[in-house]
Amino acid sequence: MDLTSPSTIKEIRDRHNFQLSKSLGQNFITDRNVLDQIISGAGVSEGDLVIEIGPGIGVLTAEAAEIAARVIAIEIDRNLIPILKETLSSYDNVEVINQDVLKTDITEIINRAKADKLFTGKVRVIGNLPYYITTPIIMKLLEEGVPVDSITVMMQKEVADRIRSGPGNKAYGAISVAVQYYCDVERVANVPKEVFVPRPKVDSTVLNLLPLSAEGSGHEETGGRRVELADEKAFFNCVKAAFAQRRKTLLNSLSSAGGMDKEKVKLLLGRAGIDPGRRAETLTIEEFGRLANEMAGGR
Repeated sequence: MDLTSPSTIKEIRDRHNFQLSKSLGQNFITDRNVLDQIISGAGVSEGDLVIEIGPGIGVLTAEAAEIAARVIAIEIDRNLIPILKETLSSYDNVEVINQDVLKTDITEIINRAKADKLFTGKVRVIGNLPYYITTPIIMKLLEEGVPVDSITVMMQKEVADRIRSGPGNKAYGAISVAVQYYCDVERVANVPKEVFVPRPKVDSTVLNLLPLSAEGSGHEETGGRRVELADEKAFFNCVKAAFAQRRKTLLNSLSSAGGMDKEKVKLLLGRAGIDPGRRAETLTIEEFGRLANEMAGGR
């Protein structure tokens, strides 16, 4: 059964009377090269545990199951469960969980699989993420410190561009800083909208996120983070306030959004070695870290 074939997808939908849900962002991949790029980009190997977010009809799930020791797919749409039971019937190393990934304890799933000795290798997260909840899913994985070695996911190209951006780029913003604080970011592939059924309005990109908390990342001294912070909450508050009015100088944006008077902000910026006339989009994560540490200790 070729799950990348539009005619096969139609047959499956007709047989199960399955209606696509726009609210769940359901778009199925019809290009096998894209599947190969996701699997190879993720570095899936024998012995690995793969956690897939949003398996759809199981096309990427099946590719992962051909290599990995265990694949656990999390699917929110209960109407897809009987379809997945059919399309993945030949794989005894696949488990499908009918849950909302945002409400799922993924760490517990991984620990259970480890306790049951279902895998001996690394833990990989893969998925074709619904556009409307891409950022919440990624931040859930990173903020909760889910013990994974890589997160290889497809998302709207515009979102991927923002996540990958660095200082001085118009796309650089709070999400860029937030994701890069937790991990290294690599682009695996750009994916045109024409390879999906139904066809979305925008192109996609596959990103590989490599958590700095993973073994061998070289960030053990900072607890698996890009920078060492006195107060992580203060760091994210600082970043959010700085980008809230990104066209303003840091002096103005931080004083208006951060709830401090300008003289106090100027003093903290000076202690962090940052010109008050700069804008948020010019600061590196390290500079945000220095500023946040000053703010945490200077209130």
